[in-house]
Amino acid sequence: MCDDPDVMRYIGNGKTRTADDAARYIASFEKEWNERGFGLFAVESKQTSDLIGFTGLSWPDFLPEVLPSVEIGWRFSKPSWGKGYASEAAVAALSFGVSELGITDIVSIYQIGNAASGRIMQKLGMIFDRRTIDPTCEREVEVYRLSQQ
Repeated sequence: MCDDPDVMRYIGNGKTRTADDAARYIASFEKEWNERGFGLFAVESKQTSDLIGFTGLSWPDFLPEVLPSVEIGWRFSKPSWGKGYASEAAVAALSFGVSELGITDIVSIYQIGNAASGRIMQKLGMIFDRRTIDPTCEREVEVYRLSQQ
């Protein structure tokens, strides 16, 4: 997934990642679970048991202006796009964060141009919060926030 240019287009600076990079990310995901009690979930296909992506909650320290909010995010392999998997998984992760952990200050962040992620945020009931620059890559992002209705 991380070596696919289409998948990585709107992630950070848009560069693909190596297997070693992916292993370091997985280790950091596990560390976040241990330290914070939340993190990213692997998402597998029910039909094949193949890994098709991940979703969950993370600490968005790359964008300090939104802290102490928790971020909900996702990344899915290209063959799984357009099938509703990201939306389904994000609903479950959001429910876990709100219902099980009591987290209510939740944001989601996407790079301008990634309209598919923006639509998922809206499906989750999130509302536009701000447009800003991701200081790690100098790309413009939109921040959506969980509505407190």
